[in-house]
Amino acid sequence: MIYTILTISLVLNLFLLWYLVKLLRKFIFISQNITDLFLTVKSFGVFVSTLYSMDNYHGEPLIQELIFKLKEVLEEMEYFREIFQYTIDEELEKELEEELNGPQEIEEN
Repeated sequence: MIYTILTISLVLNLFLLWYLVKLLRKFIFISQNITDLFLTVKSFGVFVSTLYSMDNYHGEPLIQELIFKLKEVLEEMEYFREIFQYTIDEELEKELEEELNGPQEIEEN
């Protein structure tokens, strides 16, 4: 009787351990991809801001709206990045942020 209970407990614990490892792998994968996505969107925001500051496009309402919507997306993505911040390489993050922030920040209009 006791051996049966121990065997069932062992099998259940092994299953839970396998499931935990599987979940952690997914967590790390999602975390890395969210960081990459955030940096890509931020880079696109810098590009759009630079485009907006050009003489041909300055004051264009469609580009202003695009910048506004892009800020909203970045804020939402920042929220998710805070959730997954445990796998972010801080040194790499700082380097990329400096490169992206170098040209100019997304302007508020």
